[in-house]
Amino acid sequence: MSLFAISDLHLSLNGEKPMHIFGDRWEGHHLKLQEQWEEVVAGRDTVIIGGDISWALKLEEMEEDFRFIHALPGRKVFFKGNHDYWWQSYAKVKKALPRSICAVQNNYCLYENRVAICGTRGWNIPGIMNFAEQDERVYQRELIRLELSLGMAIKDGFDHIVAVLHYPPFGPGLEDSGFVTLLHQYNVKTCIYGHLHGDDHRRAFSGERDGITYYFTSSDYLEFRPLHIL
Repeated sequence: MSLFAISDLHLSLNGEKPMHIFGDRWEGHHLKLQEQWEEVVAGRDTVIIGGDISWALKLEEMEEDFRFIHALPGRKVFFKGNHDYWWQSYAKVKKALPRSICAVQNNYCLYENRVAICGTRGWNIPGIMNFAEQDERVYQRELIRLELSLGMAIKDGFDHIVAVLHYPPFGPGLEDSGFVTLLHQYNVKTCIYGHLHGDDHRRAFSGERDGITYYFTSSDYLEFRPLHIL
């Protein structure tokens, strides 16, 4: 069994948000995703999907996207992104998910009953351009959510943690944030994030930094091929 990760699927199988307007590589991207996914992921594998799963605005509009993801091989672990407006009530999302999908919000999911997959959406961090008062409120809330997730896993006896954020945990110049502080505090060694697209790929960081290995997993950066993590 293997663990994979990919972020920013940006599905819109109800046709409401054609993705080709964001560039040629997004033309028919769900078919590319399906082909690449089926090449590398087997039925007993787990795939982390790190936010911006769908353009749907309401949970009831997710039926086609849920069906598509469910049909892909493996177990999937969902995290919320900034465009996942359909994800409002965790209880309702959990009830609506197909059996091959679990969702993380203030909790965690397990990989092979030994690795806790924790995380939260994240947000813009202090010090970046145009960081405003409302950003500070969301940022502080997301720090709480990350700590709730990490703390629950540690309390339950899991010390091997994979942390997932949708937003980068650091600034464009790799400036640290409260998210990075929490990763170190809870001895996290692996962190996955996405959110950046197009020209912003240039400021994405993948690799080891201060004892943590970061994986940048936006789907267009990965050419829609899930990345092997463990």
